[in-house]
Amino acid sequence: MEHLGVALRAWRDRLDPAAVGIAYGTPRRVPGLRRAELAALAGISVEYVVQLEQGRGATPSAQVCSALARALRLSDDEHAHLLRMAGHAADPSRVPRRIPESLHRIVDQLAGSPLAVFDATWQLLHWNPLFAATFGDPTASAAGDRNVLVWQFLGDLPRVRQTAAERAAFEESLVADLRVTTSRYPDDPDLAALVSRLNRSPRFRELWSRRAVGGHQSAHKLVRHPEVGDIALNSDILNTQDTNLRLVVYTPQPGTDARGKLELLAAIGVQRMSPQGRMSPQE
Repeated sequence: MEHLGVALRAWRDRLDPAAVGIAYGTPRRVPGLRRAELAALAGISVEYVVQLEQGRGATPSAQVCSALARALRLSDDEHAHLLRMAGHAADPSRVPRRIPESLHRIVDQLAGSPLAVFDATWQLLHWNPLFAATFGDPTASAAGDRNVLVWQFLGDLPRVRQTAAERAAFEESLVADLRVTTSRYPDDPDLAALVSRLNRSPRFRELWSRRAVGGHQSAHKLVRHPEVGDIALNSDILNTQDTNLRLVVYTPQPGTDARGKLELLAAIGVQRMSPQGRMSPQE
């Protein structure tokens, strides 16, 4: 952890606050970002930043590493180095979870739509403020529970309402997609643990036994929002070729008032949501 702390401090010191939108009118005693500024950008506590830089904090999860890399404007190589120092070495047998900077740039250009990035097991990795304002703050759930399959089969999709036919089609598509993932990453222990967990659901066991194979590409969503009412959305999935990450973009269904409701949420709802929320050290 000592090398990780030294690297974080060096990366923090080199970053011009103006590059991340932090204005300052008086000279600073030290260059770069302050610890509190890095904490705010990464969505973690300043106390945890101090612990990491002093080499005494809990080992950060891959999600926290990615948040730090994003806040520090690290290159893809530096991001990968950070993950290795935190014990998250790249392994071709494991489901990839590192979001490349090129995908972050795309996400930034689509701020007018709710969107999220998932890995190949449908684990939620990243979301924008409008996604949180529309579907609810994902940090209300534990990191391990932020998975579409877990929500669908063992709980409830946040604020999503489905007809019986929509639910059946959605579940069949998700399970067929997960079957493809198990063939790509047969030795990933987290994936095996997810399938074991999902087997608590009779519906999942039924669909899993069919051994259907396919890809989940799109769906219709009716979001029941507590403040603006029902929002009719289409969800489209863009898959990355090498990492099997899924960028899900939600757009208004034609002929509905969804666009106006999203614009309203963008104006007022986002103010109460952060892009990544406040992550605990173990997330």
